[in-house]
Amino acid sequence: MLKGIWISLRPKQWIKNIIVFAGLFFAEDFLVLSKILDTVAAFILFCMASSSGYLVNDVIDRRKDALHPRKRLRPIASGAVAPRLAVTLALLLMAAGLVGAWLLNHEFALILAVYLAFTLSYSLFLKRVIILDVLIIASGFVLRAIGGTIAARESVSSWLIICTIFLSLFLALTKRRSEVKTLGEKAAEVRTTLALYSVELLDQMINIVTAACLMAYALYTLDAGTVDKFATRNLAFTLPFVIYGLFRYLYLVLHLNIGETPETVLTHDRPILICILAYILTVASILYF
Repeated sequence: MLKGIWISLRPKQWIKNIIVFAGLFFAEDFLVLSKILDTVAAFILFCMASSSGYLVNDVIDRRKDALHPRKRLRPIASGAVAPRLAVTLALLLMAAGLVGAWLLNHEFALILAVYLAFTLSYSLFLKRVIILDVLIIASGFVLRAIGGTIAARESVSSWLIICTIFLSLFLALTKRRSEVKTLGEKAAEVRTTLALYSVELLDQMINIVTAACLMAYALYTLDAGTVDKFATRNLAFTLPFVIYGLFRYLYLVLHLNIGETPETVLTHDRPILICILAYILTVASILYF
């Protein structure tokens, strides 16, 4: 039972919440201990909130998940965890998360509340609306980035929002593509929206957001505000890492069809891990050394 509950919380997907550290990483005083601790608290609270959303979503989708070749093994879909227990745990996580967020920062609490509202709306009906479903997923990443920045008491950068929007859309669309490709004719049985997408349509959307993501990041590195803030134009030298990371991810999605679980790709593909580490070290050396 406990193992089933732990799996249902989807701790592997907590990696998505790392984006809360983005605002702090690109801050001028990122080594201030109080800011680091507040951002870590924001990360934990988003983990609680996202897990509550996964529990609710799995309860709602348990019958359709039973038809999916991989999702049928989830504890709630397989019957290992009772739906009533899952909903009770979800409500407790939501309540605890909101109380903790309020104690941390009132503005952060508002962001977390909006995130929970979007997550519940997605699970209940928005995931059945084509295009809007991926936009809601992307908004979740944007709210994480904004929330982490607010928790660290930093100003929210417009470039952070723009880059996060396109990157999260990239991940959401590649995920949809892998789902459509994997399920084929059974896509409609698992989720009605999947039948409305085609691989060709998703490829067009992915092409657009990939180009937009690269362009947004390139403009951010050369923006006058960025140059003034960090007193350097050398962030432009980090662009090759972003290009390689996106292109490598596209290769894995288009040729190996493994984009259905982005967290697995980002934590198990060695070239991408090396690219991320090299990017972080390069940015840190440019900004702080």
